[in-house]
Amino acid sequence: MATVAVPRAQLKPVPWSVLRLVPGIALLAAVGYAGKFLERFLNTYAKAHHWTFPNIEYVLWAILIGLVISNVLTVPKIFQAGIATYEFWLKVGIVLLGSRFVLADILKLGGISLALVVIEISLSLALMHWLGKVFNLSPKLTSLLAVGSSICGVSAIIAAKGAIDADDEDSTFAIAAILALGALALFTFPLVGHAFHLSDTAFGLWSGLGVDNTAEATATGALYSDAAGKVAVLAKTARNAMIGFVVLAYAIYWAKRGQTTAVGNKAAFLWNKFPKFVLGFLAISLLVSFHTFTKDQASSLANLSRWAFLLTFAGVGLRTNFRELSKQGVRPFIVGAFGEILIAALTFGLVFGANRIWGL
Repeated sequence: MATVAVPRAQLKPVPWSVLRLVPGIALLAAVGYAGKFLERFLNTYAKAHHWTFPNIEYVLWAILIGLVISNVLTVPKIFQAGIATYEFWLKVGIVLLGSRFVLADILKLGGISLALVVIEISLSLALMHWLGKVFNLSPKLTSLLAVGSSICGVSAIIAAKGAIDADDEDSTFAIAAILALGALALFTFPLVGHAFHLSDTAFGLWSGLGVDNTAEATATGALYSDAAGKVAVLAKTARNAMIGFVVLAYAIYWAKRGQTTAVGNKAAFLWNKFPKFVLGFLAISLLVSFHTFTKDQASSLANLSRWAFLLTFAGVGLRTNFRELSKQGVRPFIVGAFGEILIAALTFGLVFGANRIWGL
């Protein structure tokens, strides 16, 4: 009797590029869960023993644990690639967070926030260029600091670096300054917000306008309250959407000066630089608005966004090493510090005024 040999399915090995991410992602999850555990444990313990203890949310605990690990211990190289995925989890979290917004929420805040975003970007660009001239920074370093402080921090700097052919050293300086100042915003913004008794909406809007990096802006809003965190994401997303236009303007400017290649197809350039997760956020929000998802499904998506942010906030702490940042030089930090303080004050004034006029 003849037999027919059935070939076995060949299982393709998992690429090393994926496997090398596992240790770092596992560390993100461990740090994030430790933050969540500390929040629950301390609140339960304080309540059982009748302590007066502030409700410190997992956001801050995850960041603090990450900061301790990155600044007191030496994180082995095997974890670095996975830790760097925290920005991916941030984008996933923002997309899924769209399930907590119906279209009416976005439209209600959209007009005010968009106007404030345009004002914030214009003021930030002008201010950072003025400070760059005062402190005699190189023009391209000044451009990177201006883009980073006005749009979305590190992502904007990386996008602008390639567009204007900036040196690696300049981009490193700019990124270091933005990261260090973003970490400080986590602790200073909530204190100011509570001191002035800002509403959740007003504080969230201020965080979205005044904090550069998307991860830090999201975390800053969430530290104040869950509602403030939602508004911070919405305002920051509006800022992020402007990245393509601002980077295109800089690319054209430097091309005219003969210091970078000319921009060919402007529409293709804009699409390449546009943050695609913004479209994902809007798409999920639109689907929820038209009741495509059931209430339970929308709730599940919102819960998944919290888990994604858990990894993000752990990464914010683990990626912030103050010793390394201090090696990058003094002048970019001085310019960045002055600029960020002034931008924070200006955006606070804008939000405070808008709150008085329109009652945010």
